Amino acid sequence: MFHKRKYTPLNPEKYEGNPTNIIMRSSWETRFASWCDRSNHVLKWRSEETVVPYRSPVDNRLHRYFIDFTIKVKNKHDQIHTYLVEIKPKVQCSPPKFTGRRTKKYLAESKAYTVNAAKWKAAEQYALDRGQKFVILTEDELGLTWKTGLDKKTK
Repeated sequence: MFHKRKYTPLNPEKYEGNPTNIIMRSSWETRFASWCDRSNHVLKWRSEETVVPYRSPVDNRLHRYFIDFTIKVKNKHDQIHTYLVEIKPKVQCSPPKFTGRRTKKYLAESKAYTVNAAKWKAAEQYALDRGQKFVILTEDELGLTWKTGLDKKTK
């Protein structure tokens, strides 16, 4: 899934920030950026430009969480809503299953989930304070299968 690359928008006027310096960190992020760029419902968008402070439960220190996307969307009733969007594999959106052994993999996944949960809680509060909404999009919402990254329709 990881493929850091630059993204060049077709509609640079929709991008809030420097449209010549948009970095995508996965093919899923690139797919979502392309949708933001092309959709008539998306008025403005930006990538990793919204920063939310959060306290890590691992070291109890303040850190900065760079939200994957911030989008301004006009709905069918001409209302404008702002969403903070995180792109994550579904498997990372819930705690790892405990199989009875505290393996290195289990401990690493538990730590990652705990930190992500703290980030998401801070992002939800940040969005709520500003009249926005925080959402997590997984492969299900993006129309992908997790292992292959292929469209579900092509299988």
